[in-house]
Amino acid sequence: MALDLFKEKGVPLDRQKFTWKDLTRRTFSKLDDDAFTRVRVILMNGIESESVRFSHACARMNRELRESLALIRRVEQHQQTLVNWMNPPNQNPLETTLGYEQTAIEVTASVAQHEPDPYLAQTYRFGMLEDFDHLYRYSALYDRLTGRDPNYIIQSYTDIIPGRPTVLEHRHPLDDVRRSYDKRAADAISKLNALTIVSAENQVHTYYMNIGPMFTDPVARMLYAEIASIEEQHVTQYESLCDPDESWVEKWLLHEANEVYNYYSCLHYESNPVLKDVWQRFLDYELGHLHYVMGLFQQLEGRDPAEVLPRELPEPIGYDTHREFVRKVLRDEEGLSAKGTGFVPRAEEHERTLRYREMINSEGSPSDIASAGYRWRPGTELSDEAERVGTVAEGRIQ
Repeated sequence: MALDLFKEKGVPLDRQKFTWKDLTRRTFSKLDDDAFTRVRVILMNGIESESVRFSHACARMNRELRESLALIRRVEQHQQTLVNWMNPPNQNPLETTLGYEQTAIEVTASVAQHEPDPYLAQTYRFGMLEDFDHLYRYSALYDRLTGRDPNYIIQSYTDIIPGRPTVLEHRHPLDDVRRSYDKRAADAISKLNALTIVSAENQVHTYYMNIGPMFTDPVARMLYAEIASIEEQHVTQYESLCDPDESWVEKWLLHEANEVYNYYSCLHYESNPVLKDVWQRFLDYELGHLHYVMGLFQQLEGRDPAEVLPRELPEPIGYDTHREFVRKVLRDEEGLSAKGTGFVPRAEEHERTLRYREMINSEGSPSDIASAGYRWRPGTELSDEAERVGTVAEGRIQ
């Protein structure tokens, strides 16, 4: 049954409580739980991080909203803590990175398939192919540093093959800004989709910027630096999809609705009973936040929240493999680049992007170095050279 945003009031703000023990409960298992449990934890950490980031920015620009923002922001801070602390301590940073890229691929694939605006859907497909290649490059690094199969983490839900090569993803900043949706005409799901994906990508960028310097391997350090730069491009791309003419309160209302939508989607798919309880609890908390902000929206703007929000939530984000969709997009759109706000074949790229790419790659590409000779095979990871040696050895034995 669809959730009615206007009927379901959730838990009132003054009843939303936490303790330190509550915030640092039992984690999920990196081996025994479904990989999409990790995906949901990663995404919701990003969703909550975006909420806190937006709230601080809004408070700096709106004196009359500061106290209301502070009340909800403290709860959001604790929600993010509880979600993020669900990550297991035996999951190393590179394994978490594989989860981040799987999240970017599978969530963006789901959003792209359900986005009603053709231009926005094209934008999501475009970015998805770049994250798809990042998973391949980090999988090669995982093999390089640990000798382990990346499916140890991603559980074979997502292909490990090259996408749009990372070395070709570097573009001039003016070729990463997109056209925004029109707040007056866009479907509500388009607004929620844009917030979901920019939240996820911003969290990826933040994580790579924090964890990259922690590696001692020089190729790993360079690879994180390179892909963090692409993630900044993605944040620029996705945030520009949001209509800048939306008021601060309107954007806040959409943020709260998007948190409701994402917790609702997590709850719909979760198999871990501990996480399922968390998603239900925070869905109820976010409904309380949403109705609190609805009241502010009516009071400060004199508008009906129904002008902005759908009565019922859209279809949940699909937490499942999207392998065939991704393969089709890879076949059809790998050769695209961006020029201004549009998408063009790489042969038609703007000169400014070609110059920028030549400069940034002038001393080599970490993504190419990290994956040189790497090719994933089920059950093992053999470089082309090792595969040839093995074939020759088998021939000699015969």
